Amino acid sequence: MQEHLLISKATVDRLPRYYRCLRQLTDEGVEIASSEELGRRLAINPEQIRKDLAFFGQFGKKGVGYYVAELKESIGTILGLDHHWNVAIIGMGHLGAALANYQGITRLGFRLAAILDANPIVIGTRVGERRVEDIAYLAEIIAERDIRIGVIAVPAAAAQSVADKLVAAGIRGIWNFAPVKLRVPPNIPFVSEDLSVGLSSLSYYLSHAVPEETELSDKNSRD
Repeated sequence: MQEHLLISKATVDRLPRYYRCLRQLTDEGVEIASSEELGRRLAINPEQIRKDLAFFGQFGKKGVGYYVAELKESIGTILGLDHHWNVAIIGMGHLGAALANYQGITRLGFRLAAILDANPIVIGTRVGERRVEDIAYLAEIIAERDIRIGVIAVPAAAAQSVADKLVAAGIRGIWNFAPVKLRVPPNIPFVSEDLSVGLSSLSYYLSHAVPEETELSDKNSRD
């Protein structure tokens, strides 16, 4: 594998998409797939796929394609999914509950080890097999259960305070769903999912799209 620093963020960000596609192919019983097939399913140039994978080694066989199960396992290892990271969700509102019930987290190999909140009304309630615990015991729970990833699903006003608590407790990575830019140490990788940005972008494209009826009318007037 080439030096880690030479691998672009764009390449790393595409790896989970490759993994998901390969997992779907596995579910369909497909044993061999070409870069063209992967590209068609992902809407990514096959040459880009081959280039991305070349950063991590030699995969597949020329003239044959990629062995789906083997490539899926290799990409899973590259992504670190074989570590089975323990995860804690902080915030048991609607979003936190949805994340706690999302089976995709488990299927990827992550383990939901704790759900925490500060609201006494929800502390003690159950979400699936997990009981919501008091965030006051965050540090102890993270240490005892070897939790590496903290998921922030609290309102924006509380997100930075939660992030600070997670960092102080020794968390290794943060997945943030609060609509706010967090300040975390450079050695703590974090990913932010701002749902409002995604919806606002979609609204922009819908607002500026040319209506089909208008396009049709213009075309007819030209004919």
